[in-house]
Amino acid sequence: MRASLLLLPLIVLAACATPREQCVGQATRELRVINSLITETQGNLSRGYALVVQQDVRVLRTMCEGTNEDGSTFHFPCEETETFTRNVPVAIDLNAEQAKLRSLQERQAQEQRRAQTATQQCIAIHPE
Repeated sequence: MRASLLLLPLIVLAACATPREQCVGQATRELRVINSLITETQGNLSRGYALVVQQDVRVLRTMCEGTNEDGSTFHFPCEETETFTRNVPVAIDLNAEQAKLRSLQERQAQEQRRAQTATQQCIAIHPE
């Protein structure tokens, strides 16, 4: 649910994008994912551990307010559910993480070439 709420502004903006912008966005999507993974992996290596996002749910007992048919208000006990996220440190194999980084960097170089070619095609197909 939360992820879909975060994507909503992007979907709205994508609907406003020109065909050229949409094409370039699609052409560079994989590269953006790889760049993000490289940044995360570099952070893990510099810290010496990974951070995993964990969601916790807490039920809060509180007083709610209601309205009678005559317009008067009344209070009653109720529960509200609160969801929150936190980053939890997790041990990692630094050698495996370093190998992952090298692999991602190789993939990044390949994807940059592919994305550049695809972007040029988008510009040729959709001149502004």
